[in-house]
Amino acid sequence: MPPTLESEEHKALRAAVSALGKRHGRTYDREALWSEAAKLGYLGVNLPEEYGGGGGGIAELSIVLEELGAAGCPLLMMVVSPAICGTVIARFGTDAQKQHWLPALADGTRTMAFGITEPDAGSNSHRITTTAHRDGVDWLLTGRKVFISGVDIADATLIVGRTEDARTGSLKPCLFIVPRDAEGFTRRQIDMELNAAEKQFELTLDDVRLPADALVGDEDAGLLQLFAGLNPERIMTAAFAIGMGRYALARAVEYARDRTVWKAPIGSHQAIAHPLAQAHIDLELARLMMQKAAYLYDAGDDVGAGEAANMAKYAAGEACVKAVDQAVHTLGGNGLTREFGLASLITAARVSRIAPVSREMILNYVSHQTLGLPKSY
Repeated sequence: MPPTLESEEHKALRAAVSALGKRHGRTYDREALWSEAAKLGYLGVNLPEEYGGGGGGIAELSIVLEELGAAGCPLLMMVVSPAICGTVIARFGTDAQKQHWLPALADGTRTMAFGITEPDAGSNSHRITTTAHRDGVDWLLTGRKVFISGVDIADATLIVGRTEDARTGSLKPCLFIVPRDAEGFTRRQIDMELNAAEKQFELTLDDVRLPADALVGDEDAGLLQLFAGLNPERIMTAAFAIGMGRYALARAVEYARDRTVWKAPIGSHQAIAHPLAQAHIDLELARLMMQKAAYLYDAGDDVGAGEAANMAKYAAGEACVKAVDQAVHTLGGNGLTREFGLASLITAARVSRIAPVSREMILNYVSHQTLGLPKSY
């Protein structure tokens, strides 16, 4: 099926998840929704069937997250647990790692966080200083991570480190499963103004001793394994943003259709209607690129998916911010009240521009990788 057209199965999945989201709504309980989504098979829809998943791909998982977001109840940990961690383990994990983690990630009984961002590295993965070195058959992992989502509710964190000799400059990331109760593994909650169910943490790893089987994949595989998780992350972030934008736009359209001033609904005025129409167009265009990225990734085209995933994340972040801003503006003062549930999205929408990679870094990627222009950094 071409990525610009949805199959009947995808349409049915979209409708079913939408119904689930609407039952929970904007005041949803994260744990209850997570549990129900898991029981219905939505959390693990991208994971292999032999490990309890749905046998689909990121295309299906992105539909789930988008529709939950459009209903006002997005599950941020879907980006992390099944999309990043589940995908990496499914592609590169040992049989034992797959048996232990994938069924539990699929049925929601376990969750896994993902730790890559560091205080001094930012978007420059080559400056990651979390290092791993062998101590006999074990590994010792030392470093710091920041802005790591949901560590308090995760059973383990998939940590991106680098082998000791990788400090020479060539990036050879290695991935480790770190249990939440590992000795030397501590967390501090970051005080965020962002109102979200999932909290953000700074992590410290102080000579965390891990068994040999904590390593996921090959320690020398480098970027291949890392981007096996980062491309789905960008696609799912796009789904998160598109869903949020759709939710805000739907509230604004409903308000503009009903709110009457000077004997006519405000939606009859082009100054109100046209910006909402533009927001809808931008969201639809972003979704097309997201679908293309998911299609390429699920087809095994990691290079093509990388370009499309970055573009999808960029387009979705911009479309989301504009949709939320226009929705709040359409409601005027009501857009800032708790009753309509839009004001909290002003901050949340900015996240889709910033994380997991800033729009400026995506523009760097496209100008250098796609257009072949000289690198600026």
